Amino acid sequence: QVERRHYLVAKAVEEVQKIIQQLTVEISYKATRFQAISNSGIHNENIKVLAPSQFLITVPLRGLSGYRECQLRHWRYYTVHGAKLLSSVRDPEELHQWLEVEQFSKSLQQWHETDVNIEGDLVPAKVLIVFRELVEKSIISCNLSSKVTVLESFSSVVRVAVETSESQVEVELVPAVEIPTCWPEKARWPRCLKRWPSQEKVQCIKSLGFDLLARSNYHWQLCFSRAEHILMEGLDEDGGCRMKCFRVMRQMKEDVWCAGNKPVITAYHLQTVLFWTCEKYPRTKDWRCFPEAFLRLVQKLHKCVSQHFLKHYFVKNTNLLKYANTSDLDLVASKLAVFLENPVFCLD
Repeated sequence: QVERRHYLVAKAVEEVQKIIQQLTVEISYKATRFQAISNSGIHNENIKVLAPSQFLITVPLRGLSGYRECQLRHWRYYTVHGAKLLSSVRDPEELHQWLEVEQFSKSLQQWHETDVNIEGDLVPAKVLIVFRELVEKSIISCNLSSKVTVLESFSSVVRVAVETSESQVEVELVPAVEIPTCWPEKARWPRCLKRWPSQEKVQCIKSLGFDLLARSNYHWQLCFSRAEHILMEGLDEDGGCRMKCFRVMRQMKEDVWCAGNKPVITAYHLQTVLFWTCEKYPRTKDWRCFPEAFLRLVQKLHKCVSQHFLKHYFVKNTNLLKYANTSDLDLVASKLAVFLENPVFCLD
């Protein structure tokens, strides 16, 4: 049963990736600002499987390089048509920031045009409007109308439904500025005197930089998918059972604690719980005994879900459960509590 499920998810990733690659090749042909996603299988960093039928795929933007952080200044707010708003809407949260085209030493002329730029600011909502139109046109020109449907959305987020051979998968397509040259100031990581990960791994991770995602109207969202990929990749170099714990926890989440197409707790939340637990328990001996290690992870998950509070691993002032439905979280917490009272059945 478990193996079949893994096979189905891997197959869905492969099918979705082929379709989205075809789509982004066409988009890239129509507009050089957007880059086609690569076709490197299930471990492609552009694809995040949040749940068996819920994926997030980042689409790299081309023509912006030489990024540097800028000094804070008084920011402007405007409608997507460029009309100024009389009062500010809200300051960026910890995981969000503004982005000026001047922050790049090299930029294609297209990034200075008014379809994406207002008075020097690159506006995510405008980028998303351009991108959404390209997605709609490319679905038709690639003859993918029977397989891909653009879903209605309350914001400018671009979501599509993709028909695979087994089921329908909902995919959020997110334009991303890849910044492989520096580490953001907001990510004050690692914290002092931490033994996990090793200093060598920390240096490797920081050298890979970060991304900025177009996922809201004004502000770009910091994303650390390359860093997270490296952390997951070498998790059990010491022969521990961290990955086994993660896989079983993910299976339990999907089967028992939080099933469904749009779960309140996703694989990304579980991954974050795993990172925090690895940092708290850095020693090899902490990960030798599977039942003990697994229970520690579930206890940490239960605490986070009960308190409606899960810190982002790299930007610690961010609560990943801030906008989650609290009654959904409470339901998951109660299921986790039931499991923790009698965990034996899963650990045999």
